[in-house]
Amino acid sequence: MEKGRLKKLIIPLVLEQLLAVSVGMADTFMVADGGEAAVSGVSLVDGLNLLVIQIMAAFAAGGVVIISQYIGQKNRADIKSACRHLEILINSFSILVMTVFLFFGRGILGLLFGQIEPDVMAAAVTYLMITAVSFVFWGICSSGAAILRCHEDTKTSMKVSVLMNLINVALNAVFVYIVGIGVMGVAIATLISRAIAGIVMKIILVRRNRAEADTEKTSGISFGMLKRILAMGIPSGIENGMFHVGKLALASVISTLGTTAIAANSIAYQVIEFPNIAGNTIGLALVVIAGQDIGARNKEAAVSDSKHLLKLAYIGDWMCKIAFFFLAPLIVSLFSLTPEAVDTAVLVLRCFSIASLPIWPLSFTMPNALRGAGDVRFTMIVSIISMWAGRVIVGYILITVFDLGILGVWIGMFVDWYIRGISFLIRFRSKKWLEKRAV
Repeated sequence: MEKGRLKKLIIPLVLEQLLAVSVGMADTFMVADGGEAAVSGVSLVDGLNLLVIQIMAAFAAGGVVIISQYIGQKNRADIKSACRHLEILINSFSILVMTVFLFFGRGILGLLFGQIEPDVMAAAVTYLMITAVSFVFWGICSSGAAILRCHEDTKTSMKVSVLMNLINVALNAVFVYIVGIGVMGVAIATLISRAIAGIVMKIILVRRNRAEADTEKTSGISFGMLKRILAMGIPSGIENGMFHVGKLALASVISTLGTTAIAANSIAYQVIEFPNIAGNTIGLALVVIAGQDIGARNKEAAVSDSKHLLKLAYIGDWMCKIAFFFLAPLIVSLFSLTPEAVDTAVLVLRCFSIASLPIWPLSFTMPNALRGAGDVRFTMIVSIISMWAGRVIVGYILITVFDLGILGVWIGMFVDWYIRGISFLIRFRSKKWLEKRAV
């Protein structure tokens, strides 16, 4: 693997992920000024919104596998067709979700979090109704970024992400600190920033298509192509969907622990995205590179490239997690939490830093090599079993039986990681994943 190629692919992804996490922390920091009820309401909806975003990301990942393997084959016609069908799929799904949330969102929140306090529910309803509309534009950005990433053009998607996040931060500051509309302001800022980014991304894709030397027009829908994308995307969607269903199930239990527990858990989940940047970024690159290697039928390159990227993931992950262990009190102190919530958040974050060192890249970076090859059913089955056995069942027992509170949720998560990591390592070493092909 050429260093220049890897550098060109990964550096923009790192900057994009870093910006997204930083802006997410800034959003939470601003919302925290409205009190723990505002933080809790937004965090509960963010869990639901993240479920939708992860499902779209799963469809995008399915498209990345198909497009990357066609690129490895140098099959230009099918590359274009796969890109177009990926856009159709994600955009249709985003419109469907928006419609469901607008008409049934209040009932969904009541079903999931009926025991929360009235002020928390009010904040949650406001936030959900406005952010639901933004899914249409997020879908455009998601499919566009996936297409650009397959062509190893991560710089363009990074620029769109920079634009979106800077607008989001600026509008949050205006709506929260100047206009003073709190949760509603944060939601409106999200909608406007995603709308602008979606429009810009669509313009970029249209111009790129017009500039291509191959001007052959494609029309209609190929159900064969949709089937290929869905064959890769549905297992990932089920994996991500079940992951967040389990997370929402635990959120219902967490909601009974009180507003302080919800707020501490919310802040902790928000800030752990920062030390995970290295592993997540390299994982995104690994899907593309492994997919192209498998498409070109170069199994040796698929193995060697995957090992090289995994080593880089471990180096970056350890650097981030060790620094995070010591900086946890400073980071948590930036948010307007009660002393009890601060202590709880710092405890779980330090436990997170220690527990993740041996296993996190094996659990979340390495399986992207398997996915890039098309071995998505195995990763789905392992992830679902580990999530329910560790995160949900162990977490629920530790909360309700052993009365460990929020720490019980996180210990269950650690169990989930170790089941995943060991299973994926065994699969990788067996090389059975190299026999999979998506196209």
